[in-house]
Amino acid sequence: MPVSGEQFLTYGGNTSCIEVRYGNEVLIFDAGSGIREAGLSLMGEGVSKFDVFFTHSHYDHIIGLPYFKPIYRCSTAVRFWSGHLHGQMSTREMVNEFMRPPWFPVGTGICEASLDCVDFRPGDTLSPRKNVSVRTMSLVHPGGCVGYRVDWGGRAVALIYDTEHEPGILDPALLDFIAGADLMVYDCTYLESEMPTYRGFGHSTGMHGSRLAKAAGIPRLAMFHHDPSRTDAALAAMEQEVQAFFPGAFAARDRQIIDL
Repeated sequence: MPVSGEQFLTYGGNTSCIEVRYGNEVLIFDAGSGIREAGLSLMGEGVSKFDVFFTHSHYDHIIGLPYFKPIYRCSTAVRFWSGHLHGQMSTREMVNEFMRPPWFPVGTGICEASLDCVDFRPGDTLSPRKNVSVRTMSLVHPGGCVGYRVDWGGRAVALIYDTEHEPGILDPALLDFIAGADLMVYDCTYLESEMPTYRGFGHSTGMHGSRLAKAAGIPRLAMFHHDPSRTDAALAAMEQEVQAFFPGAFAARDRQIIDL
């Protein structure tokens, strides 16, 4: 959930929303509370075409969607993508079910933007724009979750969250998926000492992410999806512990920009 207060000023308190830019194009991954600010900023830059990819539809990953201003502008086109509910619910059904009374005052019928929805099966390779490849895979999380890998111009970023690992095991399929990426954004919700308590919750640790990054030849690891109770001081301590094992790791911050 989003958090605020003096203990959360360094790393920030929005929930999941990642913007990936390549050339003059922009892709958005997840619609957590951070997408409200992203929408305003991108519209201010004159962006009118949006592709929003959902990893899954738990509240923290969709809570900002009704406040994403581009969906209300007739001058914009927004395309939603999802695959975590393949065979159970379409992307359009998911969006319509979430954004309606009594959960929100109005339904998607009020949106003036051109809205499109795309369903895919995890494992598919997507081509949302020219010259970019978006690979997908299923992750281990209650209700399903999709990991994404974006390849463009010889650069790659792997977005691996929310997911749970088996202690002491590096998943061969995941290693193949992330191999050689320039950056991996990884689920670090828990500490190693906390994992026995939270087995089955569908999350991982920064230490496990660093082991994956080392094995897959990834130079930089963004530890992401922080536990909302983790204060700035606690995150800094976690970052320091993981960096001792893998210097390329860092705790991701709200509004952080990483150039690949």
